[in-house]
Amino acid sequence: MNENERIRKDIVLFNQNIKKLSEKNKHLKPVELAIQYHHDAQFYLDKKDTFTAFGCINYAHGLLDAVTFLA
Repeated sequence: MNENERIRKDIVLFNQNIKKLSEKNKHLKPVELAIQYHHDAQFYLDKKDTFTAFGCINYAHGLLDAVTFLA
């Protein structure tokens, strides 16, 4: 699996995980930030900056994990 495929897989996984959040958690600030990082990941991937895209999507996953853990 190359870098682009890996990042795209992580983006799909993020989209799946965000749908699993309860409605009350979807409006928390860390979730909003995670969604912004998700959009940033796609932006940088489109620009072929895989290093930054990978960092953004991983940060998005981390924020989402934190919300899930605390909920």
